[in-house]
Amino acid sequence: MEQDLRSIPASKLDKFIENHLPDTSFCADLREVIDALCALLKDRSFRGPVRRMRASKGVKGKGTTLKGRSDADLVVFLNNLTSFEDQLNQQGVLIKEIKKQLCEVQHERRCGVKFEVHSLRSPNSRALSFKLSAPDLLKEVKFDVLPAYDLLDHLNILKKPNQQFYANLISGRTPPGKEGKLSICFMGLRKYFLNCRPTKLKRLIRLVTHWYQLCKEKLGDPLPPQYALELLTVYAWEYGSRVTKFNTAQGFRTVLELVTKYKQLRIYWTVYYDFRHQEVSEYLHQQLKKDRPVILDPADPTRNIAGLNPKDWRRLAGEAATWLQYPCFKYRDGSPVCSWEVPTEVGVPMKYLFCRIFWLLFWSLFHFIFGKTSSG
Repeated sequence: MEQDLRSIPASKLDKFIENHLPDTSFCADLREVIDALCALLKDRSFRGPVRRMRASKGVKGKGTTLKGRSDADLVVFLNNLTSFEDQLNQQGVLIKEIKKQLCEVQHERRCGVKFEVHSLRSPNSRALSFKLSAPDLLKEVKFDVLPAYDLLDHLNILKKPNQQFYANLISGRTPPGKEGKLSICFMGLRKYFLNCRPTKLKRLIRLVTHWYQLCKEKLGDPLPPQYALELLTVYAWEYGSRVTKFNTAQGFRTVLELVTKYKQLRIYWTVYYDFRHQEVSEYLHQQLKKDRPVILDPADPTRNIAGLNPKDWRRLAGEAATWLQYPCFKYRDGSPVCSWEVPTEVGVPMKYLFCRIFWLLFWSLFHFIFGKTSSG
């Protein structure tokens, strides 16, 4: 499909997405199967060292499913986990128990699906891998099952969390060296951040994801995380368009141009956390001063989605530069598609303490000048 996409004129990209990338019927069928599987896990009590545990809900990650590439994460949130430390300390035991439960469900034939559970890679595996197939599904689905502490259980994803929540996360409730490694706990906020977007933006995300997969097939690993490209697409739209009906080729070109400028990227959002709380503000300033590219997880400020290896971006940027010359970025008459004007970095407000000192000096100078004038 790479040759098809490269040679399609810009005006036909929407038709390409419609014909080749959406797979809504499959997604709906998949959701039904996952819901049934989660319901079965919720009905079962765990045994052994984790006998007090029970699955409270399940969330399917990686929501931009494409035809033929349906790998996904299934995050199983568990009650009676009370902290990140609980999750980390009991991860191995929980994975083994979930594996037993899935095998028993399969043996009892209580669910109209077939599991192929893979052996655990190590005693301390963070995830359980399995394949799922069902009569109503057109293909197998590869899943990673991850147990998680439901730290967002008390939060309303439609409202901004109290910033003390993030202050607690930053100040010590995240184990040392584990920053960003507990991102599955934020799956609900992360999914809503993408799912609440306009339909056409979601289609653009599918196109960019498809392009990323083509690059991965050609270049192999390592590459930057796919989620970084999804966030880059949202960012490009927010700063370059903001309208529900836009030129898909322009959006696609803008994202690829941002990839080529990866050394300049400093991107973050203040949807869930911001600079109003002093402790959170100090931490954000530290994060945003780090070597670029920086793309902070909108839900978890401890996680830089861009990753730590700029070599991964260099490889992807080279491929993006090549693609920018292809017909998919030209109109039928041969004229080039223009990208949106999008900055490579989001501005950072002054630090709280510096800001206070600045305003105190300003007001002192103001009163000194005007006080002297009035007395004269």
